[in-house]
Amino acid sequence: MRIICTKFRTLIGITTLSIFAIILAATITITSAGSLYFGYAKRLVPIYSVDTTEKKVALTFDAAWGSDKTSKIVSTLKEAGVEGTFFLVGFWIEQNEDKVKEIDAAGFDIGTHSNTHPKMSTLSSEQITNELSVSMDLITKITGKPVKFFRPPFGDYNDTLVTVAGNLGLKTIQWDVDSLDWKGLSANEILSRVKTSVKNGSIILCHNNSDHILEALPLIISYLKSEGYKMVKISDLVYADNYIVDNNGLQKIK
Repeated sequence: MRIICTKFRTLIGITTLSIFAIILAATITITSAGSLYFGYAKRLVPIYSVDTTEKKVALTFDAAWGSDKTSKIVSTLKEAGVEGTFFLVGFWIEQNEDKVKEIDAAGFDIGTHSNTHPKMSTLSSEQITNELSVSMDLITKITGKPVKFFRPPFGDYNDTLVTVAGNLGLKTIQWDVDSLDWKGLSANEILSRVKTSVKNGSIILCHNNSDHILEALPLIISYLKSEGYKMVKISDLVYADNYIVDNNGLQKIK
């Protein structure tokens, strides 16, 4: 019995040491400078919303296919005295230079939505760099302004994508309010989705050529105003520096 107990204690000791070694290996991270720190590895997360006490939100519009409704969206925002942000795909920019100029002249933010709208988590760092750089150059050539924001096609991302975008000076922007306007929802259904989810610091996703965006947009603006929300550009919503993004994509001041 004594021998069995001794062997049992030995097995317990080996198991405990093995588990400790696994945990230790999993929690040691080597920094770019070659030093070590202890802590759980954290996946990089884009900005989905902003932690703020102010009642302000961002209306955003992705543009990849179609442009017929873009001018009306711009005029609706301007007439209502609210701001917007447009994320443009490279091939859309090439086909709609006049629309890009119109968005820029209205004073709205323009970000990149990639060059060809691929699933970017499947791309190499070099391919991602090309997708972003080409589309950024197209925007800057037309507007004369640097590009500071990027929205991944399909909302698809990984650590590599967020890292490469950051190295190019881009903040990766997602959303916490999805209008699902691209699914052909009615104007009232789109409005209902906004009502259900919006809060201080929300980023609202819409599309420039969805079926009922022109009917839904005035309803959204009217509702947000009635609730005391100010609609601002992404550049006036997100923090420029000295911030963290938590696991839920909430951007916070450090």
